[in-house]
Amino acid sequence: MDNITHSIIGFGVGELVHRSLPAEPEPLAQRARHRLLLVACALASNFPDLDLFLTKLLPAPLGYLLHHRGHTHTALWALPQALLLAGLLWLLWPAARALLRTSAAARLGLALSIVLGFALHLAMDYTNSYGVHPWYPFDGRWLYGDMVFIIEPLFWVAIGVPMALIMRWRMLRLAGLALLFAALVFFAARGYLAWPSFAALLLIGLVCGAAQWRAGPQGRGGLLLALGVSIAFLGVQNVAAQAARIQITAILQTLHPTERVLDVAMTAFPSQPACWSYVSIQADDKQYRLQRGVTRLADVTCPAGLSVEQQTLTGSLQQLRALKASDCQVDAWLRFGRMPLLKDGALSDYRFASTPNGNFTTLRVAPAPCPANIPAWSYPRADLF
Repeated sequence: MDNITHSIIGFGVGELVHRSLPAEPEPLAQRARHRLLLVACALASNFPDLDLFLTKLLPAPLGYLLHHRGHTHTALWALPQALLLAGLLWLLWPAARALLRTSAAARLGLALSIVLGFALHLAMDYTNSYGVHPWYPFDGRWLYGDMVFIIEPLFWVAIGVPMALIMRWRMLRLAGLALLFAALVFFAARGYLAWPSFAALLLIGLVCGAAQWRAGPQGRGGLLLALGVSIAFLGVQNVAAQAARIQITAILQTLHPTERVLDVAMTAFPSQPACWSYVSIQADDKQYRLQRGVTRLADVTCPAGLSVEQQTLTGSLQQLRALKASDCQVDAWLRFGRMPLLKDGALSDYRFASTPNGNFTTLRVAPAPCPANIPAWSYPRADLF
């Protein structure tokens, strides 16, 4: 997910943890705990993305592809990261340090905020088609949720509206709500968000906001409702993604009955469970076939800004296998590539062929020294080799 979404989720969960604990005996301590838990959960919800500093270990694109969502996005490495974050907060925040020395509730809240922040980061990154491998080194396989667009405004609205209403200062409340509304208008006007989805999001925001307002200054009603809406949305998206994948697989098997459908990568449209873009891969004994397009689960108009034209490309299994065996850069790239496209002397992942700034996964196939610092992720397309 994008870091704005990670931050909003982190702030919302930190606020919910704070409001679920017994109040501190002094108002100053209560305010200090409030700030500490919000900051801790928001930082924990973003902390794994510090692996972006590791992308310099390898030349582009391998550095980004193999080290972003890498070791810092594993359950094993979450523990030292959590301890590091807790240690930094203790060392750099004197008021928090004093509070933690005397308050068991604050210590529990800090532990919960950090643990939940890291867990939510990995869980949310899993939900889209880029994937994670959270169980490395015990299991190096990539796991793909294929259910949520990488920027999903529903989380912004469901959590952001109650959080805006919680702000102490009226101008900040108004500014937060106005910013959310402006973001929705922008996405809808640019064709990334359908206008019916825009209206549904406004309704969700109103309902979650009203629930928080009715809950009172220390209530949790809106936040709990936002959490429920978010979980329900993930459930709907998961069911819709599976239905769309079944639909696409059946069509592909009918069109090419001699080929095995190896995988169908699903990409959701924002806040629109009926619209999905996909990239599929099929193979027989000699070649593999990549296809991308858009499928609909209902008679709706999908946002034009994210639609792609249906296109089919084929590749030689023999050529791909030979390159893997002879070119160590290609072999390293194949530890990331889920939909490998070899064309015009370059290797790219067809999932990202339609990104606005070009395909960031593209690797020019040319003689070069073997790269070092290659993590041992499993090959997503081991079934081709």
